[in-house]
Amino acid sequence: MGAHSKGAVVADRIRTTAPARRDRYFDTLRAVALVRVVAYHTFGWAWAGLVFPSMGVMFGLAGTLMARSLRRPAPTVIGSRVRRLLPPFWFWGVFVVGAMLVHGWMPGWQIVYWIVPLGDPPGSAWGEQAWEILWYLRTYLWFVLLSPLLLRLFRLAPVPVLLASLIPVLALQYAWQPPDDRLGAALWDLATFLCCWLLGFAHEDGVLARLKPAAVVPLALGALAFGGWYALAHQAEYGTYDLDENPLAQAFWSAGFVTLLMYAKARFRTDFAGLARFRRLDRLVTVFNARAVTIYLWHEIALVLAVPLIDRFWDVPAFEAYLPLDSQWFLFGVGWVLIAVFVLLCGWVEDVAARRKPRLLP
Repeated sequence: MGAHSKGAVVADRIRTTAPARRDRYFDTLRAVALVRVVAYHTFGWAWAGLVFPSMGVMFGLAGTLMARSLRRPAPTVIGSRVRRLLPPFWFWGVFVVGAMLVHGWMPGWQIVYWIVPLGDPPGSAWGEQAWEILWYLRTYLWFVLLSPLLLRLFRLAPVPVLLASLIPVLALQYAWQPPDDRLGAALWDLATFLCCWLLGFAHEDGVLARLKPAAVVPLALGALAFGGWYALAHQAEYGTYDLDENPLAQAFWSAGFVTLLMYAKARFRTDFAGLARFRRLDRLVTVFNARAVTIYLWHEIALVLAVPLIDRFWDVPAFEAYLPLDSQWFLFGVGWVLIAVFVLLCGWVEDVAARRKPRLLP
């Protein structure tokens, strides 16, 4: 599994008959998650997931919005979510698949997963850095399809179901080893982030708001403690304490972290409304949320292209003398410049997918 080059995020905004006020707390979390994903793929920090488990946070936010959307008929909601996801994915895939074909890749029947990513789309080793992030879209799509059933099950017994949602990842770790194929990868990712998705349900249904701190905080801290301990204690087995390489540690750490974030929102009604006073920062958060799919899909390609671009800078004496061309921070900065270019060039696809008028920036 891997949040390796990931991470993501998909558009989770809801269509309503009247414009809804954005929740700046959730919007800011999503923006921070995207920045952390790009930073992780630039610097490779093993500790990044411990500081901010982006993928767990994004699944939690998506679960909240999915539960809110399911006040409408389930087929309508699922259709809307799939429609918002697939066109940006197809548009991006044309370039990635085309480039791999030019470089000698010959796909089999599994290329159908490039149409609907219910399984990991195939790809060549040459293009792996681009396509390996698609695990997130595949997992998100399955959660969307399963949400009507999951929400019904959750509402039968919210707290017991929420607590039991960590059992699947424990079962895969200790009771049954899934096959090492597309099915196995999907099962691992669904089990790893199931609790985070259901925590979104718990927030939207007011379950967390009704619980006292003494019932929530110790359990969240316990999950964090177990996840952190498991990651550090099994470094020899996984070769690192990076949560992205350790599903069990990822599941518990993300569950504890997302619980605290969601509980803070529910208990203290945190909304970050004051962000509006900082107009440029507020605008940036708006762009990140409206172009989340674009940023997620194109960020790895931006980082790949940044390397040969920086190589050309060495040919300019002034750049060589005054710019930190060999710094990863410089790569990080150039990567964001290229991400901004992709947002301008490709972000309009998200507008089309959402049936909005295409715009350079929202």
